[in-house]
Amino acid sequence: MPYDWTEKAEHAHTLRLWPHNSLPPRGAAAWVLMIFGFATIPLFAVLGSVLLWGLLPFVLLAVGGMWLAIEMNYRQRRILEVLTLSDTQAHLVRHNPKGAPQEWSCNRYWAQIEMHPDGGPVPNYVTLKGSGREVEIGAFLSEDERVALYDELSVKLRP
Repeated sequence: MPYDWTEKAEHAHTLRLWPHNSLPPRGAAAWVLMIFGFATIPLFAVLGSVLLWGLLPFVLLAVGGMWLAIEMNYRQRRILEVLTLSDTQAHLVRHNPKGAPQEWSCNRYWAQIEMHPDGGPVPNYVTLKGSGREVEIGAFLSEDERVALYDELSVKLRP
C-alpha cells in the first residue's frame, strides 16, 4: 500500500501517504522508446521518398505527446500527506504539487475519523474531523486502501 506508519515513541505515530507510482521513470523511458520504435516501423516503407518527411512530424508529435502526458502525470502525483499523532495532538500536513502545504491540527481526544461510503467525491471517502473543520485524507488511494486506512486510523486515534 502507498502509505506507511512509523513509531517515534510509545504514543507518537507518523503516517505518510502518497499516490501510486506503477510506472517508475526507467519504465517510462522504456515505454516512450518502445512507442518510438513501433511508430518508426511504417516509416521504413517510405524511406528515401518525400513522403517520409510528411509522416515524420506526426510520429514525433505522437511520441512527444506520450512523453508529455507521462511527465504531467508524474507532476500531478507529487502529493504527500503526513499525519502525526502525538499524545495530545493530531496534525495533518498535505504537500500539494503546486502551492503551499495545507495544515490541519486538533486535540487528539476530539479528533474523529469518518468514512462516507457514497457521499464523497470517491467511494469510501475518509475524513478527519476536529477543531471545527473536516479534512480529507487519502483521497488518491484506491477504494480498498481507503477502507484499510479507515480501520487503521480508527484504532490509532483511540485515546
